[in-house]
Amino acid sequence: MVVVIDPRHTATCDIADIHLAIKPGTDHILFNGLLLHLRDAGEGNDLFVEHYTEGVEQAFRSAEACAMDTKTIAEQCELSVNDIEKVYRLFARTERVVTVYSQGINQWSYGTDRVNAIINCHLYTGRLGRPGMGPFSFTGQPNAMGGREVGGLANQLTAHMSIENETHRDLVQGFWDAPVMANKHGLKAVDLFNAMEQGQIKAVWIMATNPAVSMPNVDLVKRALQKCDFVVASDCVRVTDTTRYANVLLPAQTWGERDGTVTNSERRITRQRAFLPSPGEARADWWIIAEVAKRLGHATQFAYTESADIFKEFATLSGYENNRSRDFDISALQNLSYTEYDDLKPIQWPVTNDTPEGTARMFKDGRFFTPSKKAQFIAVNPSQPVNDISNEFPLRLNSGRVRDHWHTMTRTGKSARLSAHIYEPFLEIHPQDARAYSLHDNELARIASKLGNIICRVKLSNSQRPGDVFIPMHWNDQFASQALVNQLIASVVDPISGQPEYKYTPVHVNAHQAKWYGFLLSRRRLDIVNAGYWTCSRGHGMWRYEIAGDQIPADWADCARDLLCQHADKVEWVEFHDAAENRYRAARVENGRLESCIFIDSIFHLPERDWLVKLFADDKLKDIDRTSILMGKPAKGQKDAGRVVCSCFGVGINTLIEKIKANDLTTPEAIGEKLKAGTNCGSCIPELKEIIQSTQSIEE
Repeated sequence: MVVVIDPRHTATCDIADIHLAIKPGTDHILFNGLLLHLRDAGEGNDLFVEHYTEGVEQAFRSAEACAMDTKTIAEQCELSVNDIEKVYRLFARTERVVTVYSQGINQWSYGTDRVNAIINCHLYTGRLGRPGMGPFSFTGQPNAMGGREVGGLANQLTAHMSIENETHRDLVQGFWDAPVMANKHGLKAVDLFNAMEQGQIKAVWIMATNPAVSMPNVDLVKRALQKCDFVVASDCVRVTDTTRYANVLLPAQTWGERDGTVTNSERRITRQRAFLPSPGEARADWWIIAEVAKRLGHATQFAYTESADIFKEFATLSGYENNRSRDFDISALQNLSYTEYDDLKPIQWPVTNDTPEGTARMFKDGRFFTPSKKAQFIAVNPSQPVNDISNEFPLRLNSGRVRDHWHTMTRTGKSARLSAHIYEPFLEIHPQDARAYSLHDNELARIASKLGNIICRVKLSNSQRPGDVFIPMHWNDQFASQALVNQLIASVVDPISGQPEYKYTPVHVNAHQAKWYGFLLSRRRLDIVNAGYWTCSRGHGMWRYEIAGDQIPADWADCARDLLCQHADKVEWVEFHDAAENRYRAARVENGRLESCIFIDSIFHLPERDWLVKLFADDKLKDIDRTSILMGKPAKGQKDAGRVVCSCFGVGINTLIEKIKANDLTTPEAIGEKLKAGTNCGSCIPELKEIIQSTQSIEE
């Protein structure tokens, strides 16, 4: 059985037996209720709880404060009593239960408590340390585990040791013979930029991240970077929203050029071997850090020649005065030769002299890494978002990822294939809310919070709960003029983890009425100056712009020529202008191939772009295509593949519908046999299922 707990109906729900469309921010109430249900139904593992845990009674008392009965839980979570009871019974009577969670649980001002509520239920039933059970965090980064292991957080020392633990500080200081050690944790990300904006931080080194897009209250972050006296940025991409503020750029290797190790969510350390040469002056992060340290007078301490040297020192420190007192220990790997390091097979830590083959499963002996050696129940108190909805801001904004983009598009934004499926930032909203706020599908909306406002394309969807809206986190100032969602999100954080509350921001929405709307396709990247709204995406051999403006140019022809024209031989310019309807279309053909085109109208109903986009793949325009360009669609008798659904193989929706009808295709597998769609990464399979269903419904 698969249960999905998510306010949105996402692609994961396609495999769900039960989907709980929970009210955002109430997961801890649901799991507090589960803990009490397990107690009242006699489903606790009394032997385990008594001998291997502490604090269960306090956890019960806190749970009772917000989840006293199923009816109360249902009201607070906005779920049906029947669905809650069904899920509770499933958890209680199913021995092997894994609870998988990620940023939807973590990114709250009380995200740590939400995780603790989940862990409490597994502790009470003894469901951890054995196959097929336990709480399981899906981290948001490929090497998030590895970053924590080496102390990559403001409150950590290396090898899972804490800055605030005096014993740990003394141990690390002694091992490294360090003259000075910090005795309190540093500033976490939000606090760091707040201090920088106030002039308290004078220098910062930013590595492999893009805070000018990814941080909450991003306008403050930009001001902070602008004020900072000295900004260093290490990145494998020259131009990002953050590198614009850098005084020094350090070219770093990307993942295919790096040599070292990474650790995944099951504690498995894997050798990462470079398979690409490093371009130009790009170097490994460890090499860059070591070279800076040498120039600061620490050549002896940073005399590493390759990544193996660092790994072996790290392994030695992990076991230094450990004696099973700390969870992270890979001391059995400290004496690897360079050859053995190169040949290291994937292995799960701890890796000690007692467990040289690694440790597939922790805690099976009931021993935990706490002062008492017992697992700790954590009392989870009633909590709610810092900023709640109101009459002024009545909708809950959730931000997150979409299928084909990663974080802030510094890499995926360069890919025509990945940009083909979703090429524009959007506001996903339930049709009921859209009617209430006079929004229409595919038109523009302005979304505002207390901090600012942005503009996105409207996408009506029954996947949203009424009262909730969703905007992707990826788009930034390089790819859109007004779509940086973190401009809306306040920098309130969990006091322990420091995670911002990305999943709940009160907003209001209204239709954005421009004087004109349009799109522009060009082989060159352009500087859009006459459009108040624009978005940019990479296509095969071209760039695509969606545009809109609040002022009508005095002469559309002059405006278009200023934007699109450059010196070239054998140039043709064709155009159409209806001044009465404010409708303008033009195309520039250079040396026989389409170089650019622009379509403008006073309303949203412009031609589809997909057929025009495909013309840029041709070295020379066919005569029949040349005559149809300003219509924006193929001549009669020609086929238009339509909007791309399968990015891997470039399969459009019109092609899919045609094949589904002609061959009576009823499964994604059948589509794959005919068109290959869905047979590579598989991420389009949920959409293929929707297309099959909608096509069958129309035929019926």
